[in-house]
Order: sequence, then C-alpha cells, then structure tokens
Amino acid sequence: MSGVRVKICGITNIEDARAVVDAGAHALGLVFYEASPRAVNIEQARAVAFAAGPFISVTALFVDPPASLVESVVAGVPVQLLQFHGDEAAVFCESFQRPYIKAIRMRPDLDIAAAIAAHPNASGFLLDAYRPGVPGGTGETFDWGRVPRNSKAPIVLAGGLTSENVAEAIRKTGVYGVDVSGGVESAPGKKDHNQIKSFITNARSARI
Repeated sequence: MSGVRVKICGITNIEDARAVVDAGAHALGLVFYEASPRAVNIEQARAVAFAAGPFISVTALFVDPPASLVESVVAGVPVQLLQFHGDEAAVFCESFQRPYIKAIRMRPDLDIAAAIAAHPNASGFLLDAYRPGVPGGTGETFDWGRVPRNSKAPIVLAGGLTSENVAEAIRKTGVYGVDVSGGVESAPGKKDHNQIKSFITNARSARI
C-alpha cells in the first residue's frame, strides 16, 4: 500500500461529512470563500466539524481572506488545519497559531522551489491546476511530471482527480496526499458517497 493520505474538500452538510469519515478519509475541507458553490458559513461549518468527530483533520480553506474572517472561523469552528489558496504571505498564514498548508497553482512559468521556499513553516503544500482568475476547483489536471519528488515538505496533489485517475496520479508522483472535491460530486457542494468510497479505495490500492 502507498499509505497516501486522502482529503475530501468542499463538504457542506452533515450527511456528506459522515460519509467521508465512514469511507476512511484522513481530512475534510470546509470552504470559506463566498464565490465558491461549496462555501459554508460558520454555523454550517460547526455542524460539519462536530459530525466529523475528533480523529479527522477538519480543514478551513480561504482565498486571500481578511484576517477577521480567519479569526472568526478559528474562534467558532473546531478546525485543526488552515489552507490558503490565494497570494497570502507567510507572515499572514503564520499569524493564526494553527498549522497550515499553502496551495500553489501550477502556472506554466512557476518556480516551484521558490514558491515552497517562500513558506518555510508551512505543514505542507497543495499543488493545484492553474486557470487564470480561478483559485481552485477547476476540475482540470496539470502535468504530474512537474511535481517535485525531492521536497522535504509534504506534497498534496489536487486538480481534476477522480476515482478513475487517482491511482495513476499517486504512482506517477509519489505524493504524501491527494485532495478531491468536484471529482466525487453529484452536483457542486453535494458529494456522491459511492464515488467517495471508490476514490479512497483506489487511492489506497495505488503502489508507488
């Protein structure tokens, strides 16, 4: 077994949270970005986080947020991890006294090593497909050959993953973890529970 970790992102309701936990995911994501069809408010997020229970990493996702929003979420929702998907500087990400991962959108001209070096205290890095003006959730993959194999920080692969391609993605990249949202949905913000199970099963069966 590869031992790869799995995060299911964009959870909006208790039923999907329980399905994610029952399927064996390591983490689930809550989106605090109003432009997303998967956005939740603090009340919804609290319900999802408590439904997930204590042994799963509840992750709060932001895109260039005001500090006040992050502070409100941290104060009102039991989250273990922050995830920043915009152009947030390291000093900002580190100011909330929570572990965080930094998303890196894989622009064609991106210096990946420099992007990683800019956040030396990040718990890990999420590599996502790049589309101008879209901070994530594109449903598109990128060239997996660009994923660094020698990174000292954990690398999480995102972007266009599905139950059909996740095993191949893991074999080709050797990543620490994979992150999926739209690839296991029946509609934006509503997960397909069978797809969640298939995704996690296939991720676990991948051999690096």
